[in-house]
Amino acid sequence: MAKQPTKTTKLQQAPFNFDVPWEELMENKDFVKIFLSEVLEDYIVRQRWYGGKSSKLKYIELSEYFRIQNKEEVYYGLILEVNFYEAFFQNYFLPIAFVTDENFAKDDRILPISIQNHEGFIIDAINLEAFRRVVYERIRTAVPNDTTRVQYYKSHLFEDTDYESSRFMGLEQSNTSIIYNDTCVLKFFRRIYPDRNPDYEMSRFLSERKGFKNVPGYLGSIQIKDHEGVNITIGLMQELVPNDGDAFDYFLKEIHKVFLNLEQKSIDIQGLPISKRFHRLSISDIPPQIIDWVGLNLFIKVQKLAERTAEMHIALGSEFEDTAFEPTRFNGDYTVWLKNRLLYQFQNRLNSVENNLHKLDGLALELAEEFLEKKNEVRKRFVNFDWTQLRGERLRVHGDYHLGQVLVKDDDFYIIDFEGEPESTIQDRKVKQPPLKDVAGLFRSFHYAIYATIFNNIDTYKHSQEQLFEAGEVLYRYLKNVFLGTYVQLIKDANINIGYQQERIFLLKYALLEKAVYELGYELNSRPRWAVIPLKGISNIINH
Repeated sequence: MAKQPTKTTKLQQAPFNFDVPWEELMENKDFVKIFLSEVLEDYIVRQRWYGGKSSKLKYIELSEYFRIQNKEEVYYGLILEVNFYEAFFQNYFLPIAFVTDENFAKDDRILPISIQNHEGFIIDAINLEAFRRVVYERIRTAVPNDTTRVQYYKSHLFEDTDYESSRFMGLEQSNTSIIYNDTCVLKFFRRIYPDRNPDYEMSRFLSERKGFKNVPGYLGSIQIKDHEGVNITIGLMQELVPNDGDAFDYFLKEIHKVFLNLEQKSIDIQGLPISKRFHRLSISDIPPQIIDWVGLNLFIKVQKLAERTAEMHIALGSEFEDTAFEPTRFNGDYTVWLKNRLLYQFQNRLNSVENNLHKLDGLALELAEEFLEKKNEVRKRFVNFDWTQLRGERLRVHGDYHLGQVLVKDDDFYIIDFEGEPESTIQDRKVKQPPLKDVAGLFRSFHYAIYATIFNNIDTYKHSQEQLFEAGEVLYRYLKNVFLGTYVQLIKDANINIGYQQERIFLLKYALLEKAVYELGYELNSRPRWAVIPLKGISNIINH
């Protein structure tokens, strides 16, 4: 829809007057028409949680509206359908409030209007403390077996305390999280799907059903039923985990020390012993030269992370009553789904490499040319998924597992954000996968942490970038293998079936290739210098 600045200015300067109470405003067709105008479009495209910035917005429709209220106060929750010229749409959750005091509106005003001669503004209600208090109290006083359209749930883990305070958690990309009473977090999902959100399902299952302590405890949620009777998650309340930051930042700091040791200890990079690929190691198996270079702390942390990852998969693989979580075998349907998805993604990334080759140089250009040269081999590896040869099981998995989804607290790790891969549909995120897909995601994150450390500190190190890359690849093997040493043993001890050694290596290679190809699109579009990381990951797989 073409923008009309004069109309927008008119709306901002001379608000429309609606002679209906606020409680009946959403039934007023004139209001809805004005609200859905380009004024709302201008507001939405400026929001951090808006995911359509790379597409051209056509128009916005109101898909659902419902009341979020107590006995005294009424707010509206809206599900907006944002339509694009590229012939697709996205749904977003936007709660609204009407305020007459400009101090409440600030930069959050969406539309200036007058209701029964009271001038004011429609704003995003999450910015209003009164709204946040109502939501908290509705969860706190939730009753079991709620059958109303807006359903509030409270877990047995919820501590029944009065509302004291609420504040924004910080800058988030796709959701808005509110910290209550400095003890719990309510995540409002902004991008909405016609189904229960995987983050809600997984968090509730692991915390409430399985008692897994290394995820934030599930405290409550808000669901609505749409006009077709489908349950949609709009809010998830969890315990606030005090932490020292995420594991990616932690690993960056630790790996920086490792690279500084190259100079401080006069390490001969070419003389470093290299571990076999996908070889399970305990710390006692690591050669003395590697311990002298890396130290013990990083390997101990990798073992701890492997332990927590294994415990998560053991919890997810030990359910035999709930079909949504019950382990299942590989089959033809899964294979067709997997191949179709990956071949489409691969072709997309292939086009990106061809179109962005001019942005690359050095090793990145060399690896990109190798990728194009060996494209048929990469495609063949994706096609070569024979489920009849696989004996392991598929589980519900994290789906977007990397070091940024892990919080560090003292000497332990807590796993967060189970929403799944951002590019995937809600249905795809719930497909049961080999748990080694999560492991591969973490391994790719190790690889990123190593290369990001080099890129971020290249002027600090005395070695050449090529020498640092060489040392980084040696370190990468040891991090992976120490992780596998702990992870595989714990999984086997718990009788979770992830296949025999050859099957595990096949699945890991497959998932690592899938993940690196996935990463390639982002790097080529956003920061071409970093494209060397997924390209090196692809090269590691296709050449061995």
